[in-house]
Amino acid sequence: MMQTKTQDMGSGSIPKLLAQLAIPAVVAQIVNLLYNIVDRIYIGHMADVGAHALTGVGLFTPILMLINAFAMLAGAGGAPRAAISMGAKDHETAEKIVGNCFAILMRFALVLTIVFYALAPTLLRLFGASAVTLPYALAYARIYILGTVFVMTVLGMNPFITTQGFAKISMLTTVIGAVINIILDPIFIFVLGMGVQGAALATVLSQSVGAVWILRFLTGKQTLLHLRRANMKLDPKIILPCLSLGISTFVMLSTESLLSISFTSSLARYGGDVAVGAMTIITSVSQLATLPMQGICQGGQPIISFNFGAGNADRVKKAFAAQFTACFSYATLFWAIVMLKPQFFAGIFTSNMELRNYTSWALRIYMAGIFAFGAQIGCQQSFMALGQAKISLLLACLRKIVLLIPLILILPHFLSNQVFSVFLAEPVSDLIAALVTTSCFMLKFDGILKKGRRK
Repeated sequence: MMQTKTQDMGSGSIPKLLAQLAIPAVVAQIVNLLYNIVDRIYIGHMADVGAHALTGVGLFTPILMLINAFAMLAGAGGAPRAAISMGAKDHETAEKIVGNCFAILMRFALVLTIVFYALAPTLLRLFGASAVTLPYALAYARIYILGTVFVMTVLGMNPFITTQGFAKISMLTTVIGAVINIILDPIFIFVLGMGVQGAALATVLSQSVGAVWILRFLTGKQTLLHLRRANMKLDPKIILPCLSLGISTFVMLSTESLLSISFTSSLARYGGDVAVGAMTIITSVSQLATLPMQGICQGGQPIISFNFGAGNADRVKKAFAAQFTACFSYATLFWAIVMLKPQFFAGIFTSNMELRNYTSWALRIYMAGIFAFGAQIGCQQSFMALGQAKISLLLACLRKIVLLIPLILILPHFLSNQVFSVFLAEPVSDLIAALVTTSCFMLKFDGILKKGRRK
């Protein structure tokens, strides 16, 4: 089985391989998004309190992003390392990577659960919760935080299934959980009258099923890389290179949390609860744009990493070209749809006409540069697949820390419409970051490949 999979990575048709791995990964990303989107759709349509409840749940986003960030610190860093080891025919090291990454995930989960549960009220107020929205935010947050261990297992260990070539199994992880969530949400929220607490409980239960599915696979007979107790003792020589590579994705997601705080606090100041509510919807729509591209890159990562480890530069180039084209094409198509029909996306999440109209206006501004993000993610994730952690980290910092967050804070002082200026910061940073990232990748790509061949 191991030989068949590695032969496919090293000799099969690149477009066909990318499709085989990326399509299930894209489906998995979209379905995984349903965990939060379905919650927000049901909550947004709750009678009388839907708009305030939706705004409150949206204020939990920074904490959610931080949980995801720590999960992907191990998952996004460990999976490419495991694939490179497989490409170099070092199966023992690849399995040690799996065990060490799982062990560090469990430690992260314990610490984050304690810290976030205790600090949730203070953090939510800091993020912009008002007296009206705080009760909804806190009710959702407390239950979700108690399920941190399940969330981190799903997000952090699922990449190790994809990187072995089992993209369909990886997809089923999220499909099974999302279906359970979709079924439980209306029962808990409306039938049992649990409101936002019911939405959070449905999400945690569905994530727990996904976590069990992953652990059963990684300890079963079908997997190529087994999760073994003997490999769970942390070895600095194993785990530190994984965390070093994963730091780029960690920074991307953790700065997404800081970014969310910057947006919500600024919008609460200049536009009130309706502007924060619009941002909650926009965040979900933005994830519909970005997560499928991450799925494409997850499909391309094993092909790029394996062939880079095997010294096959020509196949690495072909894999990158296919990945880049797919990401940019999807981003451009999504941009066109949002520009033409923003009211469609707003209407999915709320029946409140004031919030729907406000969101439609803001969505066009915020998403005006999303087409460029396809180029950026295609290049940045290729740096990750090639093991170039430092470059990827710098580029991750560029868009959010260097450009976007300062623009959110600065532009309102120069434009008369302050809410417009906050939303405008997003497309401006998207365009600049995409240009810099793409240029950097094209300049360094050949040098990275030549250096890899000399090893």
